[in-house]
Amino acid sequence: MQKWKLISLAVVIIILLVVIVLPRIAKVFFIKQAEASANSLLKDRDVQSSTPIDKNDIKDLPSPVQKWLINSNAIGRERINTVRLKQDGQMRTKKDGPWMPVKAEQYFTVDEPGFVWIAEVRMAPLVHLSGIDTFKSGKGSMKIKLFSLIPVVNANAAELDSGTLMRYLAEMPWFPSAALGSNITWEEVDQQSAKATISYKGISVSGIFTFNENGDIESFKGKRYREMNGKYQLNDWGGRYKGIKEFDGWRIPFKSTVIWYEEDGEFNWFEFSISEIEYNNPAIY
Repeated sequence: MQKWKLISLAVVIIILLVVIVLPRIAKVFFIKQAEASANSLLKDRDVQSSTPIDKNDIKDLPSPVQKWLINSNAIGRERINTVRLKQDGQMRTKKDGPWMPVKAEQYFTVDEPGFVWIAEVRMAPLVHLSGIDTFKSGKGSMKIKLFSLIPVVNANAAELDSGTLMRYLAEMPWFPSAALGSNITWEEVDQQSAKATISYKGISVSGIFTFNENGDIESFKGKRYREMNGKYQLNDWGGRYKGIKEFDGWRIPFKSTVIWYEEDGEFNWFEFSISEIEYNNPAIY
């Protein structure tokens, strides 16, 4: 074989290794690390039966929150201690940017607020991002890698601790009994909205939930830290809940739109639906 053909073949093999083989190996390692983080979160969680929720448990809450919990089928049900779910959706990094398909799974603990979110984002054919967003023991962390290999984001900061707790609060409607937790306080704003404040490990964040006339949860809005040009700043953040579906007896919103509220309008950057959700099963998929 001519020398140039050998060189060409070697180049092709190297390209195949870089584009196909290495990312697949890196993805396996990334998933194993992410699953280890989720297992650590869920370890030793207490999912024993609890006293069923009754109307006395909700009587001091703002009226729209009471109506929402009743509509969620909370009365007579045991409290939720752990959650695991799967999501399908799409996200973009700027208003005029392309939408990229996303598949994710997420794990929550409720008695001690925490979560691990593991996602894969398809940027283009053969090009993907692997991401893990966590809130554990009062600390937030975000890691994103191109091809599951090349670090793009590796963030740990006090602002991220606050931001991930805010995310937990906004996602609480997927496990409604958490609204009764001792770490959450409620204030009525009007007949269709209420302010929730969650405090944990020295961090407190607040946001306003709105409810429709039927008592179903409709939207959330609060102040969340956002990294812009290497600096964190507080911005209005939240989203809308769409569609109601029953999972294991609980009625929850299974579609969501996540929004940054900017001066020139809304930046809708993440849309998704929950394809499955399971309560009080502290194990990874």
